[in-house]
Amino acid sequence: MTDTASRELPLQEIDEVIIRFAGDSGDGMQLTGDQFTSISAALGNDLSTLPEFPAEIRAPQGTLAGVSVNTDAFNDRNLEKAGYSSNPLDDGTLDDYRSYPVPMSQITRDAVAEHGVKPRDAERSKNFFALGLISWMYTRPVEPTLEFINTKFRGREQVINANTAAFKAGYNFGETAEIFEAHYEVKPAPLAPGEYTNVNGNTALAWGCVVAGQLARLPVFLGSYPITPASDILHEMSLKKNFGVRTFQAEDEIAAAASAVGAAFGGALAFTSTSGPGLALKGETLSLAVSLELPMVVLDIQRGGPSTGLPTKPEQADLMMAMYGRHSESPLPVVAPRSPADCFDIAIEASRIALKYRTPVIVLSDGYLANSSEPWLLPDVDELPDIGVDFATDFNGTNEDGDGIFLPYLRDPDTLARPWAIPGTPGLMHRVGGIEKEDGTGNISYEPENHQLMIDLRQAKVDGVDVPDVEVAGDAGADLAVLGWGSTWGAIDAAAGRLREAGFEVAHVHLRHLNPLPANLGDVLRRYRAVVCPEMNKGQLCDLVRAKYLIDVEHIGKIDGVPFTTGEVTAGVRKRLEELAGS
Repeated sequence: MTDTASRELPLQEIDEVIIRFAGDSGDGMQLTGDQFTSISAALGNDLSTLPEFPAEIRAPQGTLAGVSVNTDAFNDRNLEKAGYSSNPLDDGTLDDYRSYPVPMSQITRDAVAEHGVKPRDAERSKNFFALGLISWMYTRPVEPTLEFINTKFRGREQVINANTAAFKAGYNFGETAEIFEAHYEVKPAPLAPGEYTNVNGNTALAWGCVVAGQLARLPVFLGSYPITPASDILHEMSLKKNFGVRTFQAEDEIAAAASAVGAAFGGALAFTSTSGPGLALKGETLSLAVSLELPMVVLDIQRGGPSTGLPTKPEQADLMMAMYGRHSESPLPVVAPRSPADCFDIAIEASRIALKYRTPVIVLSDGYLANSSEPWLLPDVDELPDIGVDFATDFNGTNEDGDGIFLPYLRDPDTLARPWAIPGTPGLMHRVGGIEKEDGTGNISYEPENHQLMIDLRQAKVDGVDVPDVEVAGDAGADLAVLGWGSTWGAIDAAAGRLREAGFEVAHVHLRHLNPLPANLGDVLRRYRAVVCPEMNKGQLCDLVRAKYLIDVEHIGKIDGVPFTTGEVTAGVRKRLEELAGS
């Protein structure tokens, strides 16, 4: 690895660490972070990642939107662009931190020079210098990265040689530079036995949609319009044609939603993916899908808003739109994953509900889950649920003459779902559309009593969706419960652990089903003297729970485009616990 004798530095074992890769636009820090994550996952570390980047395609170099930690970049011009009046490396700003200035640009240029790389192009490899240095610092093996370089840049020998040289130079710098006191090791996590892969939320969601099609024995269709941070779902599913997946990149959000409705009418398991602004545009089509009573799944990857807002930042502010963001009374089920790996399961659950109850379903993920990674235990295929459905193939009624006819709105007495007939099935010609239908026949009806009945039936169908009872984690006998949904799960779970270590009792109730809510939720929450709810919004779940159960749920909110930290949740919950103790 190196011709220079390495120094014997102490190896410190640590339980956890937060590593942040930062760089100017174009520095390749995201690739660096992804590779470090992959290596750590392969070593059995339990991890969570969060890419954080501006919305601009290429933010101005040297600005705080992509600030560099490369010592060579701390020149007067870049400091001025970043808004610094003095150099933080010299003015005492970092006195409370242990900092190691590294002249990355110059060392990288020197390392790649022998491979004929032009000085202008040499700095493109400094991300691999950074990866080499951090790999040494946290005792990551070098072979996986060297193999990655050869695979990713196959056929571009000069690029392979340059990146390899830069990576080795970074690793060697850690071993030989006499500025570090130690390097570190994070032991593998106590994970359940089995085969794992590293997965982010959008990939897991896409895989879940594909697998749902296999479990339902139906062709899968995705109609989508590219939008941050949901576009990766379209990219991933477009690669799965061998599983009967068909993808359609529409000209706009309305066409994307309409194509999914058409695919559902034709007998496919239909999906459409979007983010908040796109969900608003799909509202009219979703109301049509409610009226048609067709199975369809909407994947909403929430982001900061309103309008264009913060396209690359997470938020949880689409809950009310998912619940009520359609005209008239247009109820539909809403579910939310709690982690990147859970996105796989929630896609299957949403598909199950859509198929069983013949209804559109909204999945509320967000930008944090979409781009975050974690180890995912590959499921046992034999243990996945069978969500198959039977299409209507025969008459289900008779006319006045006693002849067999097909009644498209004759409902299943248990689920209130109407039959699903593929167009072209002999004898099962039927009428669907946006104008109100007569119950049973599907004929157009303007009768007041029928409209009331159809409104009530559609609501009762959603209310009757089989949702598992909510479970309480932690201390069931505590005075305080933390209520959460979606991506706040990780921060809440870790905060509850810290509070227990500090001697407090805390219960945690986390929701994956938001409409309908679990049948036992009201009774569970009434057990506690206080219920607090951290949300990345202004209190949307709090308002829903207050209205339904008349329980005073207290809001812990932030809506700054950054996920909750464990410390923020811990501080908010601890304050309320101390108030309870003093009352």
